[in-house]
Amino acid sequence: MAEPDRQAHAILERDSRISKADKIVALLPDLDLASCRRILEIGCGSGVISSRLAEVAPNAEVHAVDVKDNRIEFAGYHFSIVEGTHLPFPDHHFDLVISNHVIEHVGNHEAQLEHLREIARVLLPAGVGYLAVPNKWRLVEPHYRLPLLSWLPQSIADAWVRRTRRGQYYDCVPLSARSAERLFDEGHLLHQDITIPALRATLDIEHPHSPVTPWVRRFVPDGLLKLTMPVIPTLIYRLKRQPA
Repeated sequence: MAEPDRQAHAILERDSRISKADKIVALLPDLDLASCRRILEIGCGSGVISSRLAEVAPNAEVHAVDVKDNRIEFAGYHFSIVEGTHLPFPDHHFDLVISNHVIEHVGNHEAQLEHLREIARVLLPAGVGYLAVPNKWRLVEPHYRLPLLSWLPQSIADAWVRRTRRGQYYDCVPLSARSAERLFDEGHLLHQDITIPALRATLDIEHPHSPVTPWVRRFVPDGLLKLTMPVIPTLIYRLKRQPA
């Protein structure tokens, strides 16, 4: 049976997307953006991240794709509508590929695996991928704002979404760290877990005025943050193609 259409869940707020783009750049310190020739954002939503990347990598040709056009920012990049997970680009084409909170929207295990295989296909041998996905075991599901929603069997999650009048069914498939890393192996991608530095970067760049930020920066070591990994809100990985 075919899956029903999934919602876009695009965040259409400019300032938060600019901060998100700056965080992504900060988490790839070994990538020389000035020398990048081509950058791809999959699932660009508002288009703000792609536009920001075009600003910070002025020599790069920036491409963005999505299954729907929800853009509020149009400058600096090339946009294409796609169907499903297929990417309309040749093999070994991009220095940087970004999948920011996309994989949970593409469908079931096979669709998620195809999403990763397409990333591996279009990456240059020395290219870098950035992937963020909500943690299945986070305490509050981020798209519907319901506690423990992603913990539940599909039928119960669907019923809860309907009962709270937030949709007809639960259309996201977040991943646990274990399931994400198994998928990377199947998709022929080497992965580096950068969740903890990403958490620090999120506080510093996206929430600089929060009272929590200086407290975490000064008093909370990485070892203590790692204890929160089972329920940490977002898992973030740096990806590379597996050698042939």
